[in-house]
This record gives sequence, structure tokens and C-alpha cells, in this order.
Amino acid sequence: MARYEVAFSAQLVPGAQLELVKANVAKLFQADEQRLALLFSGRRIVIKSNLDEAGAEKYRSTLERAGAVVEVADMDKVIEEIELAPPPAVFPAPAPAPVVAAQPQAVSSPAGRLQVAPRDEYMAAFAEVDAPDFGIAPLGDDLQDSKPAAPVLSLDLSQFSLAPAGSDMGELKKAPAGPPPDISHLKLQD
Repeated sequence: MARYEVAFSAQLVPGAQLELVKANVAKLFQADEQRLALLFSGRRIVIKSNLDEAGAEKYRSTLERAGAVVEVADMDKVIEEIELAPPPAVFPAPAPAPVVAAQPQAVSSPAGRLQVAPRDEYMAAFAEVDAPDFGIAPLGDDLQDSKPAAPVLSLDLSQFSLAPAGSDMGELKKAPAGPPPDISHLKLQD
């Protein structure tokens, strides 16, 4: 039994008005503005999948009456097999070069630029990439830039003086507290 999916990609029936179709689709699916924006974005959106032929035709006709053109696709359609290209040939690892004292050489790239030798066909695409040659710092090195020294400010503080110890510095004095209330007439009963 064939299974079908119904997909919509914002195509309208000829002569249909976009706002009217949006209103009809919103009513059919009870969709909010966000879902309508996604449906009418132009991308192919699968509305319903795993339908039988009658169900897919019902969706298609209902949406066509609403003004939307949908695509009904057979999910069981045989998918074309694609033959993959063989993996690239593995090149033998080059023998390590003997360590020789550094001699000045004529380098075709600017100083401090990385020279990449391709190891296979894939990496050959990156042979002409101009990249900085960042080295690897030894263990324990500080990689953060040092903070710049703070500039010394020249301030003239000669106009200021210190107040003598115990001075009020111009604060307003609190009013003295009033006399305590007279409670001589109050008694506690047993």
C-alpha cells in the first residue's frame, strides 16, 4: 500500500489573493501568525505524511479550495542509488627529515606565514590558503598580554586641608532629646 506526504511551498492557485489564502489556511489549521509565517516562507514544508491515497487527495482538494497549491509525493518511491567515489589513495608517510642546522632559505611566502603541503586530494584545495603561522607555546607560558601601566596623574591637592580630629565637618547637630515622659501616676495591678 502506497504512502503519501502532502507538502506546501507557498504557491497559490492562479488568481488567489495572498491575504485571503493565509486567512483560509489559518482557519483550516488553527495556525497562529508564527506558523503562518513559516508556512508562507517559500520553503517546502511537509504538512502531513504517511497518508493513504484517499487521505492525501482530501488534503490536496481542501487546500486547493483554500487557494493553496500543495505537492502530493509518494513516500515509497524508489530512491535512486548514487555510487560514491572511491576514497582517495593513501600516500605512505614521508620519512622524517634529518635534523640539520637552520640555514637561511629563500621562502616564497611572507615571513610568519604558514606554508601547507597537501597530504591528499582533499587537502590540495587548501594549498593556497594564506594563514598566519601560529606556533605552540611551551608549557606554562603566559599567553595573556600584560596589562599596560596605568598613567600617572598629576593632581594639585594643595587647596585641600585636613580637619582636626573630633571636628563635626559641618554636620547639623541633632536636637536634644526631650525629657522622658512622666509615668509616676501609672501603677501595676495584681
